[in-house]
Amino acid sequence: MNKIALIIGREYLSRVKKKSFILLTFLGPLLLAAVMAFVIWIGLSENSNQTILVIDDTKGAFSNMDAGENFKFMYIDDLEIDAAKEGFNDSQYTSILHIPQGILDNKRPLLYFKEQPSTMMQRSIESRVEKVVENEKLKLYGIDKNDYKRVKTNFDLALIKFTESGKEEEVMTEKARVGFVFGIAIYMFIFLYGVQVMRGVIEEKSNRIVEVIISSVKPFQLMMGKIIGIALVSLTQFLLWIVLSITFISVSQSLLFKDKLQEVSTMQMQTTTELADSKAFQEADVDITDLTNPQHLINRINWGLMIGLFMFYFLGGYLLYSSLFAAIGAAVDSETDTQQFMLPITLPLLLAYFLSFTIIENPESPAAFWGSIIPFTSPVIMMVRVAIGLEPGEYWQLFLSMGLLIAGFIFTTWLAGKIYRTGILMYGKKVNYKEIWKWIRYHD
Repeated sequence: MNKIALIIGREYLSRVKKKSFILLTFLGPLLLAAVMAFVIWIGLSENSNQTILVIDDTKGAFSNMDAGENFKFMYIDDLEIDAAKEGFNDSQYTSILHIPQGILDNKRPLLYFKEQPSTMMQRSIESRVEKVVENEKLKLYGIDKNDYKRVKTNFDLALIKFTESGKEEEVMTEKARVGFVFGIAIYMFIFLYGVQVMRGVIEEKSNRIVEVIISSVKPFQLMMGKIIGIALVSLTQFLLWIVLSITFISVSQSLLFKDKLQEVSTMQMQTTTELADSKAFQEADVDITDLTNPQHLINRINWGLMIGLFMFYFLGGYLLYSSLFAAIGAAVDSETDTQQFMLPITLPLLLAYFLSFTIIENPESPAAFWGSIIPFTSPVIMMVRVAIGLEPGEYWQLFLSMGLLIAGFIFTTWLAGKIYRTGILMYGKKVNYKEIWKWIRYHD
């Protein structure tokens, strides 16, 4: 164990002291903040003021629509759409809203533009048109508007899970998406740092440094030290990325976009109100801006459990896969020779990624159960299931998944160790699966 600890320390310190590690640790969050700032800037630039010419073929029904936060409507009597389009490029108008004669019969209005307005502005324009159409239909069928408001009923189907203990719990599909984010983060980091292990082994093997190291330690100790050392490097970098990303993003938004973001927030609230008045739109039972409400999604996620399981499944999945990546690195002489061995290892991770989409829609399917139990897919799938929620009667599945992941790591480490001890000192030979099978079956 003392030799493994020395190798862990060597791997950890040699990597965190590298300029590339320091640069990537700070440059990664900085680039993320820059990308976020650029996206926000692009989004805000779309909210430029718009002057919209309305061509109303209904002859007056749409002549009194209210202006929005960043747009206003202009009207010219008796102007035909063809004439409006002919002089559009040289006019002061940024868009033309054409209201066709058959709009009450579900004929779609058309919006011609020089520069496409933002999605939020489009929805705001749609809400005004829909409001007028609704009022015109009420007049057409002789229905009082107040009576219509009293009769109109909008609802979403509430999903209530009746547990074995008789407890009723509302199902929130949004919770599954939180688990999906955790699962995809695990997927990305397992692959990223697992490949680092493989490249490190290939580098030491190609430089013949490993021949000197093997004279003092066993190949298995070298492999374990390398895997655990890089795991600690990955955790260090991951935690620093979280802290620095939050800091850089918060600072950039507060310094660059404080006033603009307040304007957009006001516009979003106005648009939401308009949609609620004009569409078959039901007010949510929980205000998404009220973070103090215990029924809010943020407060219905067990963050302590999610973060704890994230750390467990990240480490377990990383140790399982990185041992196999280390075995590949020991078996080949260069990174170009790894392609034939990479597919069987990465395929389960890709399968878990695609399965997670299905599980969000159907969390109690057999695919959800088996995907969360099998060690090669459980780091991603189980995070989705836990976010959705497990019944007390299903806790055994979580414990079984964790136990099998530990057993899977021990097995892959044993398997990789047998490949590693032979392959690490073999040079100049093209290795295939048949040769690797001989290494695994070899007995001391």
